[in-house]
Amino acid sequence: MSATPLATARRIVVKIGSSLLTNAGAGLDREAIADWVRQVAKLRGRGIEVLVVSSGAIAEGMKRLGWTRRPRAVHELQAAAAVGQMGLVQIWESCFSEVGLHTAQVLLTHEDLGDRRRYLNARTTLKSLVTLGVVPIINENDTVVVDEIRFGDNDTLGALVTNLIEADALVILTDQKGLFSADPRKDPDARLIARGQAGDPALEAMAGGAGSHLGSGGMLTKVLAAKRAARSGAHTAIAWGREPDVLLKLLDGSATSTLLVADTAPVAARKQWLADHLKPSGRITLDAGAAKAVLTDGKSLLAIGATAVEGSFERGEVVSIAGPDGREIARGLVNYGSAETARILRKPTSEIEAALGYVAEPELIHRDNLVVL
Repeated sequence: MSATPLATARRIVVKIGSSLLTNAGAGLDREAIADWVRQVAKLRGRGIEVLVVSSGAIAEGMKRLGWTRRPRAVHELQAAAAVGQMGLVQIWESCFSEVGLHTAQVLLTHEDLGDRRRYLNARTTLKSLVTLGVVPIINENDTVVVDEIRFGDNDTLGALVTNLIEADALVILTDQKGLFSADPRKDPDARLIARGQAGDPALEAMAGGAGSHLGSGGMLTKVLAAKRAARSGAHTAIAWGREPDVLLKLLDGSATSTLLVADTAPVAARKQWLADHLKPSGRITLDAGAAKAVLTDGKSLLAIGATAVEGSFERGEVVSIAGPDGREIARGLVNYGSAETARILRKPTSEIEAALGYVAEPELIHRDNLVVL
């Protein structure tokens, strides 16, 4: 047993992948689900709040519909999700009722978290549920989602929920024992990375693989989810979901796993929402001086440092901010729409009124509404 930052966690998000929940495509594995529920009940008994991000709706729907391969067409995925979500929720509710715990179904889309008001509503609801001792069962709303707004995988959703409710840790249960230096299914010399820093580019380079045919994620999505969760100060553990008492062992440091530690200070709640905005409305490119002012000097973004604008957006929407090399460096709430922004590019603040006929704000994006990525 070794010391672990997870030992002091009082609120955790547990994400469980399709390959674990469905027993290699043979339908939902009630015995496995009941065992995770038993562990969650023990954690609840210790005063630890637990939220579950559960995949498996599409996989269960595929099984009920007699499909052997995951479809690609959005309408078929939506149909499978609608059919499978019934069985998924039923089995979680049944298993939790056996240990005396209530559950709640929460289905989310990117639009729910992309809109500030709906984001806050979701946050309040989830916090209320865990305060009441209820275990939320969270999934992407695949029944209505389309490619343009979908999270893409439940690893990302798990990280977003972790940030949303300011959890101490994200636990990703998968069919691998953690992150390896190479694919252990192909390289016998692959070694387990027991501990690393969330956001380390070297770990992202190690991660790869497409996952099973039942799911949509791979190890890279898990490493990127850890990077995202670290923005709110949460540590991430990636572990084999079939290890006996895996959730209990993770919190006492005895589980075989990869622990990705958050070494940075948590991002403030409003800026966390900006960072988690998956679909910015547009993009503003900066020159080298403005990029430095934003990245290292803690300055607001002025129009004089902006060199290009892309997309169509209105005042108050979230936009992506790129450096001169095209790499995204920040996001923020813009004070001018895309048409107005295009007219004041490279102009000092003193010339905004002459260009537009008015001045909404002296900054293109104020520092308080900007988060560095």
